[in-house]
Amino acid sequence: MDYQEALAYIGGSNWFGAEPGLDRIRRLLETLGRPQDRLKAVHIAGTNGKGSCAAMLSSVLKAAGYKTGLFTSPYIQRFNERMQINSRPIGDDDLAEIVSIVRPAAEAMEEHPTQFEMITACAMLWFAREKCDIAVLEVGLGGRFDATNVISAPEAAVIMNIGLDHTGILGDTVEQIAFEKAGIIKPGCDCVLYQLPENAADVIRKLCKERNASLTEADFSALKEEFSSIDGQVFSYKGNTYALPLLGRNQLHNAAVVLETVDILRNRGWKLDRESVEHGLYSVSWPARFEIVSEDPFFVIDGGHNPQCAGTVTENLLQYFPGYRRVILAGVMRDKNYPEICRILDPAADEYICVSPPGSPRALPAEELAARLRETGKKVTVCDSVREAVEAAIDAAGADGMVCAVGSLYLAGAVRTCFDLH
Repeated sequence: MDYQEALAYIGGSNWFGAEPGLDRIRRLLETLGRPQDRLKAVHIAGTNGKGSCAAMLSSVLKAAGYKTGLFTSPYIQRFNERMQINSRPIGDDDLAEIVSIVRPAAEAMEEHPTQFEMITACAMLWFAREKCDIAVLEVGLGGRFDATNVISAPEAAVIMNIGLDHTGILGDTVEQIAFEKAGIIKPGCDCVLYQLPENAADVIRKLCKERNASLTEADFSALKEEFSSIDGQVFSYKGNTYALPLLGRNQLHNAAVVLETVDILRNRGWKLDRESVEHGLYSVSWPARFEIVSEDPFFVIDGGHNPQCAGTVTENLLQYFPGYRRVILAGVMRDKNYPEICRILDPAADEYICVSPPGSPRALPAEELAARLRETGKKVTVCDSVREAVEAAIDAAGADGMVCAVGSLYLAGAVRTCFDLH
């Protein structure tokens, strides 16, 4: 099996199974020798911020000298990004080899594993074979029935910001969604919690008590922004100062959770000195999260795809680009709450360019999005391709403007390709 055959095989599996649960992934990993039992892990769930948290934490662990696996979803430009060791994505040949091992085990099962279960099994098998000291695992969807939850009690279970997304699967209240996310908390483990509204936090607190899991909650009142510009941020948390290249107040909140998790890991025997933590945060890279990819004009890419993300993007645009003509290049999935996304983005928009994100049957046609945005009374242009949309947005921004591409990670990846970023 070569690399393209491996991708085709994984891509040919259904994303969801007939029944939610962990039985399929458990049976698959049993056949593969239970690689998850050879991994120590940090497990991260949440609606928003979990990928940024995972990237920061893996950067800190790498800086401390640990061989660190990182499993995230989805990818931005190449499938290989989903599983990394010390910031290096799995190689094409290694992925082909791992899939060739997983495939016969999957095909021998009465009910074939889902696509995400296959990907999770590949990552865990690769991390175990490569003898990672620790793996940072981002939940794919929810937590309780997510394939990554097949692991035993992690070194830390981290719950990030929670909002209304995937409501058809996870529930239509914040409390229901919090319960699903909290499914990664296992008896006796340590849990770290993003500062949440009381109704959501109480769900986590109750489950931690029931499962005899210690709980540490981030305290955003102890967070102070010292300096912020398009080049990065300097902040202090509980009296210690750090520099972070990721932009936005939301990333400082995410970093506070990371720092609390670092303390938990130290208490469990992991050697994470101050210098490693500082270097790990300073050197973290996480594409398509309010990422500035050009300065002539300024061009920002953000993979934000729900109302909560849209609020963060709007806040960041108003903070970092006051006085600019702001052109929003938008493309969304039809199953997202795009009317609310449009409403939230509008205060930061002077003009819109619409395009349908490539690579997904769930993509909303650009004309449908444009019809919604024309209700704002602002100029709206529809483009047939992402490259055409990028060129149109740059022209619309002019000498005194900037562009922000937002609405979907599918769109973010395609826009990054236009800038020859890999």
